[in-house]
Amino acid sequence: MATLGIEEEYLLLDPRTGLPSHKADEVAGYLHDSPRVTEGEVQRELLSCQIETATPVCSTLTEAEEYLLNFRTQLAAAAEKASVVAAGTATAPRVEEHYPELTDKERYRELQQSAPGIVGDQFVNGLHVHVSIPDKETGVQALNRIREWLPLVVALSCNSPFWLGRDSGFGSWRVVHYRRWPVQGCPPVFRDAADYERRIQRLVDTAAIIDRGVLTWMARLSDAYPTIEVRAGDGQLQARDSVLLGGLIRGLVSTAVEQARRGAGYAVPDEELLDAAMWQAAREGLTSNLVDPVSARLVPAWDRVEALLEFIGPALEAEGDTEWVRAGLRQLRAQGTGSERQRRAMADGGTAALLELYRSSVTSED
Repeated sequence: MATLGIEEEYLLLDPRTGLPSHKADEVAGYLHDSPRVTEGEVQRELLSCQIETATPVCSTLTEAEEYLLNFRTQLAAAAEKASVVAAGTATAPRVEEHYPELTDKERYRELQQSAPGIVGDQFVNGLHVHVSIPDKETGVQALNRIREWLPLVVALSCNSPFWLGRDSGFGSWRVVHYRRWPVQGCPPVFRDAADYERRIQRLVDTAAIIDRGVLTWMARLSDAYPTIEVRAGDGQLQARDSVLLGGLIRGLVSTAVEQARRGAGYAVPDEELLDAAMWQAAREGLTSNLVDPVSARLVPAWDRVEALLEFIGPALEAEGDTEWVRAGLRQLRAQGTGSERQRRAMADGGTAALLELYRSSVTSED
């Protein structure tokens, strides 16, 4: 059985204006005071209006959901004490013109110096899912096999429609934002683990990126854990949304690992088709057609979801995740992605309704 871990990021927003609120120190302090939160569960991100957490290594989706629900409940309480809203959204709906306050960390200052205009807009939250792999070589071969499905992960996770006080026209503006970083999008195909390391080191040696942490590929090998880290998803409104993506991604990586062990062949889509598929997925989410980067055709989004389920079906069964994932997808189809829910809230009641959606979704199980 493959284990998984989920990293979530949250924005802290002013409850009246929806602007980012740089109170992460205060919120983290309240979290540390909670007997239901351990010190290692509270992590800081680039900006001082962000809070991050990561589940422990989990064997089941239920474990992951229970952890996230507990942390989110404590986060919501801490945010209320600090007079802010903790929001599971992948972009801030509004931002101020001046440069944001950074978390006090030397690496973040170096990052700002290397790309001040990009860091100045980095009010974005991602969802990172780690899935265990047997070894680095198998991991690289599995990376090669999941590339064609990464745009669909984006589509399933869309939760960042608003930017600069207006609708961006994209389900995931976060993905568009990340296209500005020097190393982004789907990872390339690698011959083996040595090739993976050689090419990363060459990137670092150019000094175009300050370190390996700025490899913003949608999937990569983790430097800290024996995992593939899939980074394609937006931060999610609800814990259940995050765990659904975790289940799908575990099934995808497990299938790729099994294929790599057998030496099974795999498709290598044209780079420009993968790039177009990613852009289309970020724009449309699940509301229209998506690019199948292998066939080079537009297909209905939910047909693409069914194709993924067929591909990873045996892995879902082996992990005991089939019913959990199918129930989650039924709910997602009924409610829409986070972006669809955000747009409905904004249409129904403006910024106040959007902020209420953020507030209520953080701890909601429905």
